[in-house]
Amino acid sequence: MTHIQIYDTTLRDGTQSEGFNLSAEDKVRVARKLDEFGVAYIEGGWPGSNPKDVEFFSRARDIAWKNAQIAAFGATCRVKGGPEDDANIRALLDSGAPVCTIFGKTWTLHVTDVLLTTLEDNLRIIEQSVAYLKAQGRRVMYDAEHFFDGYKADRAYSLETLQAAMRGGAEILVLCDTNGGLLPWEAESIVRDVRQTVKFPLGIHAHNDGESAVINSLVAVREGAVQVQGTINGVGERAGNANLCSIMPNLELKMGYTCLPQGNLAKLYELSHFVDEVANITPNDHLPYIGKSSFAHKGGVHVAATRRSSQSYQHIKPENVGNKMRVVVSDLSGRGNLLSKAEEYGLEMDTGDEVADVLSEIKTLEARGFSFEAAEASVALMLKRQEMYYQPPFEMIDFTVNVEHRAGRGIFAEATVKVRVPGSDEILHTAAEGNGPVNALDLALRKALPPRYPALDKFHLADYKVRVLDGNNGTSALTRVLIDTQNGTRRWTTVGASANIIEASWRALADAVEYGLTM
Repeated sequence: MTHIQIYDTTLRDGTQSEGFNLSAEDKVRVARKLDEFGVAYIEGGWPGSNPKDVEFFSRARDIAWKNAQIAAFGATCRVKGGPEDDANIRALLDSGAPVCTIFGKTWTLHVTDVLLTTLEDNLRIIEQSVAYLKAQGRRVMYDAEHFFDGYKADRAYSLETLQAAMRGGAEILVLCDTNGGLLPWEAESIVRDVRQTVKFPLGIHAHNDGESAVINSLVAVREGAVQVQGTINGVGERAGNANLCSIMPNLELKMGYTCLPQGNLAKLYELSHFVDEVANITPNDHLPYIGKSSFAHKGGVHVAATRRSSQSYQHIKPENVGNKMRVVVSDLSGRGNLLSKAEEYGLEMDTGDEVADVLSEIKTLEARGFSFEAAEASVALMLKRQEMYYQPPFEMIDFTVNVEHRAGRGIFAEATVKVRVPGSDEILHTAAEGNGPVNALDLALRKALPPRYPALDKFHLADYKVRVLDGNNGTSALTRVLIDTQNGTRRWTTVGASANIIEASWRALADAVEYGLTM
């Protein structure tokens, strides 16, 4: 079985993505995770460009890497001079990285209009830069920047640049679609021609400006490329790089190649979300393979089928990449959606009237503005309430909310709540002040219930989202409220909707407390 080298450039090309930033410490943490995952190469950065990358390579020298080789990235030497007195080349050597990846100009446009030199001088600096690094005991990989555009403009010269890198001693030639506009059939024919012409190990480095980076990478492998460069979650300059989180499972599960130590692909979901967490960005739930929604089923027909056979609407087993199947409840749901959700929460439900009643209620409420896709705790409660002996922990009798402005104090809110605890005729009547009406309601309810339910003291309102559903109606618009509540590492979401934002908030808030106390 052919093995494909995975060359990860999240720490270099990935950090060129807008909004994706890593400190030197972050880079070390991600690199350790990538090494544990089993990629072949980790490109740590460009040591000649900034102090942060210099610090990363300094720290990387003292780490015993298990699976990966650390690579430093840089350019060929300047035209006026040689590699022996070039600051960029010196920085690559000073990094201590065992692998040096340098890029050179392949496209005649870049040679004459950007580098402002002759075609012959460009060939010279490619060959000399590679040869010098090789003579200093480094493994050298050559990135042929803008290769595909260069090939289209002048095939003969683009191939000459590869020959220059080969003469210098590069161990692999990486064909780069730097502008990201390559189409799959172009990738197929060009990589095939290069492989047959130069007969040398090839790699592929694709950008995603035309939404073809993943397929171009896979096509290149089919045509003989032995290395794929890319990033975790596809982060990168402009529209991003080839997404390794799609490429690796496609290679291993569908194309018959290996690219990781055996069994490590099942850690892919964890790796993807770890990188997002370290970079402090919100994961894209809709990414293939590792998105939270990539194995989520919403339509009733889909769910009914997957309950009989998971293969019916899933192209792989989610567990193969560390993900899991989910069922989403909405007005598109059928009974199977609710039965699956009941099983998920360990609730005893039959296939008859109980499920039908909840399904009918959900469809009615969604028509009124509720949305249960993101509010699974509200769905679980609706199912829980169907159990024969279920008693809610409290019953809301009424509430009031006042918002006032007082001289010397400014705006503040006061709420009162009346609730009854089952099994008791006692009515708990409390009031609380807050910095807003929802905060005041939350505090008043917490003030009433803790004597009976001390666990409530550990709950806190983690997020509050409001969406106006029919903006054309102005201040009388229907409003949806989603509330996230947290207890330690446990977090749940509830929903309410009404033309009155306080009523919508109360429903979501009351559901949040009931769910936390009973589920």
